[in-house]
Amino acid sequence: MPLLATPPRVGPKTLANPQPTGVGKGGSRGRKPPGFGICLCHRFGYNQTKPMGELTVFGRRIYYFRTTTSTQDEARRLAEGGAPEGTIVLAEEQTAGRGRLGRTWISPPGSSILMSIIFRPPLLPHQAHRLTMVTSLSIAEAIENLTPLKVAIKWPNDILLAGKKAGGILTEIQTSADRILYAIVGVGLNVNVKISESPLSTLAPYATSLSDELGYEFPRFILLQEIISCLEGNYQELKKGADFRAKWQARLHPLGREVTVITPTETIEGVAIGVNEDGALLLATHEGEVKTIWAGDVTLKKEVGHEQKDNPRHRP
Repeated sequence: MPLLATPPRVGPKTLANPQPTGVGKGGSRGRKPPGFGICLCHRFGYNQTKPMGELTVFGRRIYYFRTTTSTQDEARRLAEGGAPEGTIVLAEEQTAGRGRLGRTWISPPGSSILMSIIFRPPLLPHQAHRLTMVTSLSIAEAIENLTPLKVAIKWPNDILLAGKKAGGILTEIQTSADRILYAIVGVGLNVNVKISESPLSTLAPYATSLSDELGYEFPRFILLQEIISCLEGNYQELKKGADFRAKWQARLHPLGREVTVITPTETIEGVAIGVNEDGALLLATHEGEVKTIWAGDVTLKKEVGHEQKDNPRHRP
C-alpha cells in the first residue's frame, strides 16, 4: 500500500525531514488512502485514484511539494535520513531545478513531471549509469504504452520526441568505498508544456512536450503511474542481473553517425558505434582508436553550429 506524503512547512520553507501524511479523497491525516492511487492536488493533476497492481519497491512512499528548490535536494535529505528505496519526491514547481553539469532545468509550474527517486541498488559506483538506462527505458515504454508517439534516447540522458528534447534524467550517487549507499535519479519530463508560449520559446527548434506532439494535453497522473509500473518491472530485472544494453542501444541517438563529443577534458570527433554494459559511449576515432566516454555532450557534426545557439538552461 503506498503512503502519500506532504511535508509540513515552516513559513515559506520546507522542513528537511517531512513526516508522511495521507492525503486525497477519503484520506485523513496519518492514514493511508484506500487502494493504490495518487491523490494529491487537483491543480497538480494527480487528483484521481487508479489501481496499479502490486508494487514492491516504487511509489509506496511519495512526498509532494507544491514548490521546492529541487526534488533532488529534497530526495537527498530524505535519503540521508534513511528513507527506503523507492521513495519518490514530486513537485509542481522547482525554483532551482538542475540537470547535468550544473545546468538549470526550467519548467513552467503545473506542466511537467518533476520527480526524484531514491535507489539503494546492488551496484558498484561505475555501474550507476545503469539506473539512468532503466529509468529512461521505463519512461520511453510508458509513453509508447499510452500514446502513439515514438521515443528515442539521446546519449547520455535525454528523452526525445520527433527528434526534439522532451525530458532529461539526472543521476547522482553517494558512495562508500566500492559500493553505492544510495542513488537519486531525477526526472524532468515536459508533459503539458506549450514550448512556443512558455519562457522556453527560444528553444522551440530543439525542445518539445507530449502535448505539443499529441495536439492535446495528457493527464500526468496516468503517465506517472505507467512510468512507475514500468520502472518496477525493469528495476527488478536489473537487480537479477539483466543487461539492458541492447534495448537501450536500440533507441539511442546518434549511433552510427559522425559526432563531436565535448567531455570535461577534451573534444573528440568520431563515429558513435555503441555503448558498453554500463552505458558508456563507444566512439571510433579517426585515428583508429575506440574510446570509452563516460560523460560529455554529443552533437552530430553538422548540428554543432546549431547546438551552440541552444539555451543551456533547459539542458540536463
